[in-house]
Amino acid sequence: MMTMRDRNSNPALLSLDAAASAARSDFACMFSSSDEYETALIAQRRAQGRYAAQKGRGPLVAFIAACTAIVATVTVYFARS
Repeated sequence: MMTMRDRNSNPALLSLDAAASAARSDFACMFSSSDEYETALIAQRRAQGRYAAQKGRGPLVAFIAACTAIVATVTVYFARS
């Protein structure tokens, strides 16, 4: 084990110690949990406009097509009777 005197006498060890401290600080995470990270990520994406409401007529067209199919089926069924 190195004493404080040994550590201070070698500049290479001081440089290595400083590099190790810098490397450890780079791995620090600013979020305390994954829930906090997900909340921040979603907030950032909403600010970018990624979760904007999609406007389209797809559901309306599908509803009209289903109603038309039902009316056609009922009409054909009663026309045969």
